[in-house]
Amino acid sequence: QVQLVESGGGLVQAGGSLRLSCAASGRLFSSYHLGWFRQAPGKEREFVARMFRSGAITNYADSVKGRFTISRINAQNTGSLQMNSLKPEDTAVYYCAAATRWSTELRSYDYWGQGTQVTVSS
Repeated sequence: QVQLVESGGGLVQAGGSLRLSCAASGRLFSSYHLGWFRQAPGKEREFVARMFRSGAITNYADSVKGRFTISRINAQNTGSLQMNSLKPEDTAVYYCAAATRWSTELRSYDYWGQGTQVTVSS
């Protein structure tokens, strides 16, 4: 079992920045790939970014590429998502998740946090 807890969400103006954190506990965090997903009201949960368990590889959704940066510190059992140049369309609940399989698909992720709300005003 891996327990994940997100923090760092909030209300920000368009063009601003937020940094989301993901604190992990339980089984060895470094054994899992880290993913970030988001779900806007009335929409399906979607992939945002992922990082290989070692931190060597990252992937981003086209919609956030160049604006968001995923990172992790395995020794501290933490992950983060730095979000810059935020847009109103980034408004969503953001989730961190852990997977043993390298994938962008929701069903591949074994463990999920409870989510943190990000609201970007225009």
